[in-house]
Amino acid sequence: MNSENTPLLRRTASSLSEISNSRLYLAVFSAVLGNFSFGYSLVYPSPVLPKLTSPDADPRLRMDPNQAAWFGSIYSLGAAAGGLGAMLLNDLIGRKMSIMMSAVPSTAGYTLMGGAVNLSMLHGGRFLTGVAGGMTAASIPVYISEISHKKVRGALGSCPQITAVFGTLTLYALGLVVPWRWLAVAGSVPAVLMVVLLVFMPSSPRRLLSLGQEQKAEKALRWLRGSNYNTSIELNAIQHSINTQVKITWAQLGKPIYYRPILISVGMRFLQQMTGITPILVYLEPIFAKSNVSLEPRYDAAIVGAVRLFSVAVAASLMDKAGRKALLYTSSMLMFLSSLTLTMISHTTPCPAVNITAPNSELGNTLQASQDTALSFVPLISTVVFIFGYAMGWGPITWLLMSEVLPLVARGVASGLCVTVSWVTAFALTHAFTLLVDAYGLYAPYLMFTVVCVFCLLFNAVCIPETRKRSLEEIENYFRTGRTFTIRQNHPSVVSS
Repeated sequence: MNSENTPLLRRTASSLSEISNSRLYLAVFSAVLGNFSFGYSLVYPSPVLPKLTSPDADPRLRMDPNQAAWFGSIYSLGAAAGGLGAMLLNDLIGRKMSIMMSAVPSTAGYTLMGGAVNLSMLHGGRFLTGVAGGMTAASIPVYISEISHKKVRGALGSCPQITAVFGTLTLYALGLVVPWRWLAVAGSVPAVLMVVLLVFMPSSPRRLLSLGQEQKAEKALRWLRGSNYNTSIELNAIQHSINTQVKITWAQLGKPIYYRPILISVGMRFLQQMTGITPILVYLEPIFAKSNVSLEPRYDAAIVGAVRLFSVAVAASLMDKAGRKALLYTSSMLMFLSSLTLTMISHTTPCPAVNITAPNSELGNTLQASQDTALSFVPLISTVVFIFGYAMGWGPITWLLMSEVLPLVARGVASGLCVTVSWVTAFALTHAFTLLVDAYGLYAPYLMFTVVCVFCLLFNAVCIPETRKRSLEEIENYFRTGRTFTIRQNHPSVVSS
């Protein structure tokens, strides 16, 4: 009787020490190649648009401001469509197969852009790579969370963001030396490699159990955890979580166990995009050109990409130490301060720092030039701090929390909904960004991003639970009970191995 009232997950402590993570890491690496391709394709316009909008561009491909805005933003429409597709595919064919299917629109899109002879091919290819990005964004975090155990889920949950950032940095770096058509050719390689590797990886044990395939689930879990791992305890915990689920209906969405985690996930994805991260990354080189930074915009973009990769790596190392909420607070404050600085410098009209008189004109010009040079680096530094703050918290943790808090019975559909909301918001913001800049300058969008960062702080304080070192079953129990993470099982189900 005492064992029946013992917290379920406490009994797994002895088995966790026997886990071998090498194959788990291989499975995660295989999956997140899709995120590498996503990060690469998202910022593809940054080095390409300056070439396609220049007077020297091929007349068939030359873009005016409106066409350039569509080339930058239509990716988000594709990602929204991909998110809707993932809503169906995640539950229909499973997480792993959904990830593999994303390689089809990705390869087709890069082929269209690499061989483009008109603007329709460029926009069509950009849309298709967006579809692939939306599919991977909805499927990969869920797959990783379901194959990981709680000791490493925080670090592995940040891997999609890390590899997406690495893909972005790769695009910025290659853009310094590689022609834009060959950038498209290079972008198709990670998706193909992802498919080849995922063929040999297991499906999610959680999904296999939900389909009633106990033996396959046990085999998959043993492959992921190692031959010395006692799979029966973890399989029992997963089965218990599945057994407590019911077929969800629209009426049941009014229960806290369903609507609270879904609203938290949707709210985080909405606020994540409203911080302005997508238009800033997509138009990074044009933004730096408009900000009159001393360095060439393409080098500024590469610097920002490197800083973003470093900050995501730091966030991954702190995810399971500092906790999710602490990193989100830090992230929100850094983004607020940097966007506030960008708002002020983009709105301020510089005044002469010295009174330049005829006898001291040479000294005055020297001092003015020094001041202008120093001030020209403020947009770069502020943007670096903004990207650093985003990548420390609201970048990786939003993906991780979405995969952690969504209820199993609605996880496939809800993750697709989150991605769709995210990318519809990104499309509207990315398209409006160029119009706002043309009408009011950089001041207007930066001011809006500053206000959003305040809402990010408030949302983290009021709505987001701390999930550090909690299993998926414990997190689900928190929303079920509304007060505790601890699971008590009165009638444990037994899964034979």
